[in-house]
Amino acid sequence: MTQGLIAIAAALSMAFSTFFPAIAQGLTAKAAMESIARQPDAAKQIRSTLIISLALMEAMAIYGLLIAFMLVAKV
Repeated sequence: MTQGLIAIAAALSMAFSTFFPAIAQGLTAKAAMESIARQPDAAKQIRSTLIISLALMEAMAIYGLLIAFMLVAKV
């Protein structure tokens, strides 16, 4: 019984940690492209901020993967 719950927790961990950052990355990229289209002079600053924010969002997905691996190791 507990092994099944741990497996479900690992699956949910992976699902949530990949789905929500993917949505956030898409919305962030969309907003950055709109900002660059409005103000081409600020493209360098917008791009650097975009890369940092995308890296932080991707780190969240990697942490979810790490938690899923830890849960699977307990099964």
